[in-house]
Amino acid sequence: MITDMSVGKPHRVLLKFSMPLLLSAVFQQLYNIADTVIAGRCLGEDALAAVGSSFPITMIFMAIALGSTNGASVLISRLFGEKKLADMKTAIFTSFISIGALSLILTLVGTVFCGPMLEILRTNPDIISDSADYLRIYTLGLLFLFLYNVATCVFSSLGNSKTPLMLLVCSSVGNVILDLVFVNIYNMGVGALALATLIAQGIASVIAAAILFIRLKAVATPVKPKIFSLNSLKRISRLAVPGIFQQSFVSIGSLFVQSLINSFNITAVTAAYTAAIKLNTFSITMFVTLAGGVSNYTAQNLGAGKIERVKSGFKAGLLIAESVAAVISLISVIFPDQLMGLFVDNPTETIIETGRSFLRITSPFYFTVCAKLIGDNVLRGSGTMVFFMISTFTDLILRVVLAYILSGFMGVEGVWWSWPIGWGISACLSLTFYFKGLWLRKGTV
Repeated sequence: MITDMSVGKPHRVLLKFSMPLLLSAVFQQLYNIADTVIAGRCLGEDALAAVGSSFPITMIFMAIALGSTNGASVLISRLFGEKKLADMKTAIFTSFISIGALSLILTLVGTVFCGPMLEILRTNPDIISDSADYLRIYTLGLLFLFLYNVATCVFSSLGNSKTPLMLLVCSSVGNVILDLVFVNIYNMGVGALALATLIAQGIASVIAAAILFIRLKAVATPVKPKIFSLNSLKRISRLAVPGIFQQSFVSIGSLFVQSLINSFNITAVTAAYTAAIKLNTFSITMFVTLAGGVSNYTAQNLGAGKIERVKSGFKAGLLIAESVAAVISLISVIFPDQLMGLFVDNPTETIIETGRSFLRITSPFYFTVCAKLIGDNVLRGSGTMVFFMISTFTDLILRVVLAYILSGFMGVEGVWWSWPIGWGISACLSLTFYFKGLWLRKGTV
């Protein structure tokens, strides 16, 4: 199903579109959380720390995938809003080819340099072998990860959020089953968790691409679309490159923070941070996904020349995201010990205390993150990437710098406080850009 988001009441359109996206985000995160929970509860504290040590590097690959596909998504949404269907198909085909090629390059880099990258992060020698096994297998599945993200972004660009949801449910359940089979029945180690993800993601990517191309074939165009277009690639790159930098900067910042956490040289602290950051990432990913719907909505409506609908969409998207944030914040503040207990069987007091402090310091500020992300995605959907990047990079730079400064006299809790401070300042910038109407300037779409 393809949905035109330039018609209908904005709050209903966004709510109908966003709910499947929200559920998709939940199941998307099951991949990483399943690995972490099973590592901690079935393989032990060292295995949990090993998976966590490789997490910032896997985030870089995910960041590049998201940045590149989000750039393509904005262009496809704009072309759909303008009803330029042949150009839209060309942009879709070009996205698959170029992003697929990028994934193969990253697979080679990740496979060759996984060991040195973990050493740079000052990974504990006791767990570096398991971390390397997990990371090496994970990188072998990058082609599937990238192609799956291209397909789901195209579905979202065309207003279809239900098909990605159904695929995610199936692949996430399959991933969990494979994790348990490999670890509990075949007694395989940490690397088996990455292998399960590779298999589940591979099957999902093939099915997603097949469904997408079958549905695209039914869309009539006045002229035959090109399989590859250099002009489409340039337009995608103008939007994707800032997104890649933004997403990669997030991951690079995580690398620095992970290195800082590792420098405490306490496996229990590393394990606690692994569990807590997965919970945080789970929450933030849901907010990012909801905000991404506002980006597609903005692009379609600007393509149709309906500026007032964008303003209504901003308000509706903000209300939806803040409602979700309120629920998650309450759960995180009230039940931090129980949430940490999901990841480790009989956790030590250090793990519980470390995770509790992280969740109770960061989660009350999720409402700030939502405001920032909704503003950012109106900017991105309109193609005004300079202001989008200013808002994002301010947050990321502040978080890393403050983590090192505050940890010097507050210990590990200083690292946690860097999150809400960075979010708050960046949210002020993003909302200022929105309310000043900078998104109405001519973008780069």
